[in-house]
Amino acid sequence: MEYGNRIKASIVTFVCVAMCAFHLYTAQFGLMPAVIQRGLHLLFGILLVFLIYPGVKKGPLRGPLRVVDFLLAGGGAAGLLYIVTQYRTIAMRGGAPTVADIVFGSIVILVTLEATRRVLGPALSTIASASILYALFGHYIPGEWGHRGVFFDELVEYQFLTTEGLFSVPLGASANFIFLFVLFGSFLVSSGTGDFFIKFANSLAGHMRGGPAKVAIISSAAFGTISGSAVANVVSTGSFTIPLMKSLGYRPVFAGAIESVASTGGQFMPPVMGAAAFIMADMLGISYLRVCVAAAIPAVLYFFALLYMVHMEALRKGLKGLPKDELPKLGPVLKEGGYLLLPAPFLVVLLVMGYSPMKAGFWAIVAVVFVSSLKRASRMGVGKIISTLERGAKGALEVLTACATAGIVIGVVTQTGLGLKFSTLVIQAAGGSLFIALLFVMVTSLILGMGLTTSAAYILTVILGGPVLTKLGVDPLAAHMFVFYYACLSTITPPVALAAFAGAGIAGSPPFRTGLEAMRLAAIAYLVPFIFVSHPVLIWKGSPWEIAQAAVTAALGCVAIGSGLMGYMIARLGLLSRALLVLAALMLLVPGTHTDLIGLGLLLAIWVVDRFVRRPSLAEEGLGTEKGEMQASPSGPPKAP
Repeated sequence: MEYGNRIKASIVTFVCVAMCAFHLYTAQFGLMPAVIQRGLHLLFGILLVFLIYPGVKKGPLRGPLRVVDFLLAGGGAAGLLYIVTQYRTIAMRGGAPTVADIVFGSIVILVTLEATRRVLGPALSTIASASILYALFGHYIPGEWGHRGVFFDELVEYQFLTTEGLFSVPLGASANFIFLFVLFGSFLVSSGTGDFFIKFANSLAGHMRGGPAKVAIISSAAFGTISGSAVANVVSTGSFTIPLMKSLGYRPVFAGAIESVASTGGQFMPPVMGAAAFIMADMLGISYLRVCVAAAIPAVLYFFALLYMVHMEALRKGLKGLPKDELPKLGPVLKEGGYLLLPAPFLVVLLVMGYSPMKAGFWAIVAVVFVSSLKRASRMGVGKIISTLERGAKGALEVLTACATAGIVIGVVTQTGLGLKFSTLVIQAAGGSLFIALLFVMVTSLILGMGLTTSAAYILTVILGGPVLTKLGVDPLAAHMFVFYYACLSTITPPVALAAFAGAGIAGSPPFRTGLEAMRLAAIAYLVPFIFVSHPVLIWKGSPWEIAQAAVTAALGCVAIGSGLMGYMIARLGLLSRALLVLAALMLLVPGTHTDLIGLGLLLAIWVVDRFVRRPSLAEEGLGTEKGEMQASPSGPPKAP
């Protein structure tokens, strides 16, 4: 058994290294034709999935059923090798399907669905299977939701022999550049950049009130933009930050929620945005830089609001930061590991200079290897590079399988005309009201995004939700950003809030309560998409003065909503003050001079009352902190007052 495991491990390593070599080579020397590039990408992924994820993990049937795993891997590989080697022949005969096309295509589709189920769970595979059934039997559905029906050979031909189904844009994005950015993230981790982010954040914010929570936010924002997975980010940075928050006096539910919200926010923080920036640019036909610029103000508002709410919680509970003598100093931290940051700005510079994402990703990886070699502590030898390549290839499997299966859904949507019908029916149900249509699309995005990676959730939801909004006159970039935000927020929105549940697992808190707390902390993110749809000034569509005014007043809106939700500004707030602050926040978040003045007036009025009336009276009564709350000492866990 041990000998067999060693052989399997060696095969997995070989396939991973070969997969990385293929993508690095094509990134530098040019992509192959679309179906060949995407077919080989999926081929490597299928082999790895069935080697790493057995159908039965334990029990007496595990051994015999491994034969089924190998048959599935072999069938999928044979089908993909067929399309890769015969694609030119198929194109020469005009794409007319043969029996071999249908057989191999059917096998590849089934194997892809099973691979996705093993990696991501049943959600996406179930959606894709339902879409296939809809394509085949839609002519039995009465009314607007039905269609003329698609024959089985027509379905397989469309999915397997064209770039409109299985090999469509999502798999192309995964094969062309997402894989490289996942690999880039893997090299950053191996070089020690992840540890440096945490030390850097500790040196900046560890001594402040609620310092560990602010460290979690800063480090998760920095690492989350590259990782591409909110859950993976929670598990990696949260294993350090969540216990530290708890030791300082934060409630377990709050600690788990903070980490999950910060990790989720990394997905829409430029420059990388979990690779979604590149997919969005590709789908919209605009530059990557334009997407990053549009995402900047909403992302900064998100993290500003989160930092402010953490600070209010620390004030409300009397929590202190960590002693400075226990924290790393900023100067030595930068001197020791600051060079590890260089590949990230180097990547951004290449992209701004006009390099393709593939070229930029390739040279960013080269930069990580070069920069890490400058010091012995971070230097990567051959063994470490191989293990990094293996980790990167394995880390890409979630995105790869999700993108392939999302392509199947896209193929059904376009072949049956479901996308057009969905748009028409949603607009009819909304009575032509943009606000009601936005609510429908928001709910759709939250539901379809459950249990998926960021990129897959965005792709799957935008094919249905995007056209609805553009038909109602919404700016295409704003429509895509709207859908993307809620696809990301599905990771912290119960009932299936995977990032919040991962944070709860580390914090030892109830998962559902942690999800609800995460929703409260991320409240600004649930509001802002509605605002930049109706007022695109927040995504840099307007004059410099309008953009600056909207950004400043929105930041004040974050202060208002943060105090309103946390129940604290300078002193504890009553229910009326909290309600008025939420109202002030809504006024300030909506761009416009009149609404800004109303919101600012409310905010100032409550601040004056809080500062000059409530605080002195509470101080006289000895109620500077909440009754019954624990008072944290500067150097340890909370103590009774």
